[in-house]
Amino acid sequence: MSEHSDIPKQNWPWPDSLDALVAASGNHTVLFENERVRVVQTRILPGQTVPVHTHRWPGVMFIRAWSDLVRRDHLGSVMQDSRQAPEPPLLNTPMWLEPIPPHSVENVGAGEILTVHVEIKSAL
Repeated sequence: MSEHSDIPKQNWPWPDSLDALVAASGNHTVLFENERVRVVQTRILPGQTVPVHTHRWPGVMFIRAWSDLVRRDHLGSVMQDSRQAPEPPLLNTPMWLEPIPPHSVENVGAGEILTVHVEIKSAL
């Protein structure tokens, strides 16, 4: 699979019910979508935990507002704790993300987390 191709449905093992816009609709909003891309805004308030969800497609993410977070897998094991990072990520800097299996995100900081994720659904 090239990094710009879509993931065939038969190779994505998680149900559509775990898609971020279904399983965590209170935190994810579609800003734009067509057959090739989906642009999703994610907003997580301080103290809020986003329900378990997936991000099926690879893409580019921009962090618009940052706060510390803990990301857990679907079993509750910590995958990432940003408080352990040497420095926070740079705002508005594009970063590549591969598809993300079931996970939850908890905002453990004092500010809002706001991201925009341009998901690549299919090759051009």
